[in-house]
Amino acid sequence: MMNKSGPGAEAGSGTGPRGRRRGSPDTRAAILAVARRRFLADGYGPVTMRSVAAEAGVDAALISYFFGSKKGLFGAVLGLVANPPEVLAGALPGDPATLPERVLRALLAAWDDPAGGARLALLVRAAVQDPEIARLLRDLLEREIIGRIAEHAGGPGATARAGAFGTQLAGLIFARYIIGVEPVASMTHDELIRHLAPGLRAVLYRAPGPRAR
Repeated sequence: MMNKSGPGAEAGSGTGPRGRRRGSPDTRAAILAVARRRFLADGYGPVTMRSVAAEAGVDAALISYFFGSKKGLFGAVLGLVANPPEVLAGALPGDPATLPERVLRALLAAWDDPAGGARLALLVRAAVQDPEIARLLRDLLEREIIGRIAEHAGGPGATARAGAFGTQLAGLIFARYIIGVEPVASMTHDELIRHLAPGLRAVLYRAPGPRAR
């Protein structure tokens, strides 16, 4: 009788590679290597957890076990402690009227984290220098940040309003964390939220203006 745990069983079985990957300490690294190549080649949208699993020779449930979701996998590929889509997901539930405050507080906490903030800044700087990373980041922001804010806000012109909302957040990130513009770079979270939340709320929930004559 063939020993099912021997190398012959793995080589001859259709489930062999998955069994070998599952028991290997390098399984997570192998998944990340495939995911990184696929994200850079195809962008964020077309890549699925199932397609990554198939190429890595593992069960898709194993990717869920390691990374939780496609967003979690993307964050791990980039080496992020604070994954932007997951930060946003945690801020969305609640009263729509106070969404700007929740998003700002979550964003500031993530970027001011000593470990996570440094990696996020590195991602932004890399995107400026590398067109492929810029494309990947743009795809992620459009689908997972602007798209989800638009869906949450609803109403006519939601995507445009969410885009303007996201642009203001991007400006805050660039001014505070990338080039260190004062006094923005030194303001407390409460100060920034007090100054910025009203404008963000007006952008996201503004009433339609009068038609031009």
